[in-house]
Amino acid sequence: MVGGGIEGVIFDCDGVLVDSEPLSMRVTQRVVADLGWHVELDVLGELLTGCSHEFYVEQVERNIGRRLEPGWDDPYRGWLERELHAALTAVPGIHSAVAGIDLPTAVASNSTQARIRLSLEIVGLLAQLDGSIVSADDVAEGKPAPDVYLEAADLIGVPPDRCVAIDDSPFGVLAAQRAGMFVLAFARSTQPGRLPTGDRTHVFDDMSQLPELLRRLRVGGGIGT
Repeated sequence: MVGGGIEGVIFDCDGVLVDSEPLSMRVTQRVVADLGWHVELDVLGELLTGCSHEFYVEQVERNIGRRLEPGWDDPYRGWLERELHAALTAVPGIHSAVAGIDLPTAVASNSTQARIRLSLEIVGLLAQLDGSIVSADDVAEGKPAPDVYLEAADLIGVPPDRCVAIDDSPFGVLAAQRAGMFVLAFARSTQPGRLPTGDRTHVFDDMSQLPELLRRLRVGGGIGT
């Protein structure tokens, strides 16, 4: 990966800032089972991690063989929130990594504004990132479309090609690539082989590596592949 002097840092939320994906997938498995789709947890995670709400609904409808009615998810809205309050933690190493960044930062996520803010508040990161959060609610299309990343770059006033995105899902990495950003693909919970590659994409698996990776990108140095 060739560096070029980054000026802004944009984080995905789930799986990058907060360790929510195991909780989310367990709740999702319960929800889809209640709707009639019985699927193994690892299969569900591989299919849905980082996806947009629209993609999620499409997959549920395809697997239960019927359309979901408006308001179908109302009975389930509290399930994930209870899990987050009970068990959500920050991704190891992220507090010190965020605290050490002196560039404009933002969050770009396929989650809702309410869920992003709740998650960041629970783990103590909201104060650092409040005011620079873009959700799928705020754009025309969620990831893998580039909209959330482009909106986040605009929010912090940095051209997309001078931003680095940190994301952990195939949908998110592809979205950041389509936005023309440098990408640090976080492979802590995702098999590295599932993450898109490219000249401006670098895979890493330990958040303690992030400060050095950002330093090298900031000065325009290469950081390998």
